[in-house]
Amino acid sequence: HEKDLSLFRFKMVYTRFIEIGRVVLLLEGEFKNKIAIVIDVIDSNRALIDGPGLGVPRHAANFKTMAITDLTIKIAAGAREGPVLKAIKKADVATKWDATTWAKKLAARSKRTSLNDFERFQVKVNKQKRARIVRTEFRKLKKSA
Repeated sequence: HEKDLSLFRFKMVYTRFIEIGRVVLLLEGEFKNKIAIVIDVIDSNRALIDGPGLGVPRHAANFKTMAITDLTIKIAAGAREGPVLKAIKKADVATKWDATTWAKKLAARSKRTSLNDFERFQVKVNKQKRARIVRTEFRKLKKSA
């Protein structure tokens, strides 16, 4: 006997796909930690990406060297630099990217690596002060309970 599949709700597990207009994060090379837009898919391994105004020139990039983000913009396949720049500004891609937790983590990591010895010491001392405050409050609550 046949089962009626309309009773089941199928939910796709994976939602980020390489598509034209997808915003990607470059993971390696000269443009590491910069975002770009997929302009065209060349083959099963590479895509043509461009990031006018984002600091990434148009070039072919391997899928292994990029991470797919949740952001997309509406552009035509193989669009030239002018329309891509307009679409990026219209969609406000840079601000949307900066608002993501992913971008914030990358910014925090780069800030952390750029600290000098004294700044690292200040971070350590502030961490200790914060932990001391939290510990004393926790002990007060524990004692009153």
